[in-house]
Amino acid sequence: MFTMFINAFKVKDIRKKLFFTFICMIVIRLGCQVACPGMGEGVRDLINRANLGFLDVLSGGSLERMSIFALNVSPYITASIIMQLLTIAIPSLAELQKDGETGRKKIAEISRYMTVALALIEGGAMAIGFHNAGYLQDDKIITIFIITAAFTAGSAFLMWLGENITEHGVGNGISIILLINIVSGLPTTFKGLHDQFVSGKPIAKAVLAAAIIIVTVLVTLVLIILLQDAERKIAVQYSKKMQGRRMVGGNSSFIPVKVNTAGVIPVIFAVSIFQFPTVISSFFGVEGSATGTAWQRVLYACDTRHWFDVSSWGKFAFTIGALFYVAMILFFAYFYTSITFNPIEISNNMKKDGGFIPGIRPGKPTTDYLVKVLNYIVLIGAIGLAIVALIPIICGGVFKAQLGFGGTSLIIVVGVVLETMKQIESQLLVRHYKGFLND
Repeated sequence: MFTMFINAFKVKDIRKKLFFTFICMIVIRLGCQVACPGMGEGVRDLINRANLGFLDVLSGGSLERMSIFALNVSPYITASIIMQLLTIAIPSLAELQKDGETGRKKIAEISRYMTVALALIEGGAMAIGFHNAGYLQDDKIITIFIITAAFTAGSAFLMWLGENITEHGVGNGISIILLINIVSGLPTTFKGLHDQFVSGKPIAKAVLAAAIIIVTVLVTLVLIILLQDAERKIAVQYSKKMQGRRMVGGNSSFIPVKVNTAGVIPVIFAVSIFQFPTVISSFFGVEGSATGTAWQRVLYACDTRHWFDVSSWGKFAFTIGALFYVAMILFFAYFYTSITFNPIEISNNMKKDGGFIPGIRPGKPTTDYLVKVLNYIVLIGAIGLAIVALIPIICGGVFKAQLGFGGTSLIIVVGVVLETMKQIESQLLVRHYKGFLND
């Protein structure tokens, strides 16, 4: 990897892309420090009560600081997911998606407008919620409009910056923004773990604690890398056919099916659903309780801090909250995969090209086989995803470790780093072939 980056800096075009991406990262981190006008004190307490640590990590601490980037790129991610769903439900959008570059540009334009609309809605809801909770500097309506405009402008600017990183930088602009935000909080997290478990402790306990922390992080990273790179290759054989006066075809290929087909989307959806009632209730001053009203018990079960707390074992929070969380990850893994992977379309395309899976007849038997393999693969990937997502939660509950990152954050970091490395490597390969042909 180190050699690859050295070679990348030797190529002028790639060096420019890396430098542009680095400048954009600096702009993002500076923007995370710009406070939103009109906000008062006490927001940090609200974030802690509502258990919004995950969203704060994705925003690079902007949510806790209430900066103009507090919404981060979450409206854009939501808009992109909604557009993916709509292309399945609305035939005209499905046709646009098949129109090549023109259709993709039109869908991207619609996604931008939807992003701004969602940012307005989310920013307005947050401003009104902060107003009702008494966290604004004054009670004027104009303050709510200013805060809403600042949040919306910050989210729109990050969307624009992400698209420019994709076009003029190393690619994966939105993912790069999430990456730099998550990585920026890692030093603070590890410092907190050091102060909590290592600093001031006897040497034996300090060494043991440091070893457990290092091993836990390494094991999680290894599991994530295996989960991201693992794939099932389904062999495909193409029959020979006459084309003009030549016999073509007869070659073999494969269909790569990633074990983690849905990526980190199932965990993000599950976390969002669990945090939604907590966020809404926090604005009205309602907190979870294991012995309170039915709604307070639901809020208590939604709080991941109680799931693996020794004092909560056997109670409502552990038996219902953690199990429902895993069930939602499994559900969203199957749901999102069913949207992005179409066995019927793949089977038909194979049949048109004269391809078949050895031992499986073309047509419906091929479709049934692909569905069977996909269901098995998705189950393995979803279980692995749930394990990775639960490891930091378990550590936080059992050891009371104040983790500023979770399995989801690490999945994003590892996935983006691996994908960026592959893109840089492919660009180097293209440059190598171009130089070879020019010679």
